[in-house]
Amino acid sequence: MAVSYKKLFKMLIDRDMKKKTLCEKAKVSQGTISRMAKDEPVSMEIVAKICLALDCTLDDIVEIIPDEED
Repeated sequence: MAVSYKKLFKMLIDRDMKKKTLCEKAKVSQGTISRMAKDEPVSMEIVAKICLALDCTLDDIVEIIPDEED
């Protein structure tokens, strides 16, 4: 199972918002946003801060990608 944050970055583009602005608004580090850009894991606390800052739900910014079966 993998996690993708592509929905988050599409939302930022749609809202014409820069990553730096998101960092300031959600009070998260640029390193955290960089990890999310690489689809690396971040804590649920960080995801919740971003959801509150963007007034959206978890489903709006995160996608769960199931493992492929052999």
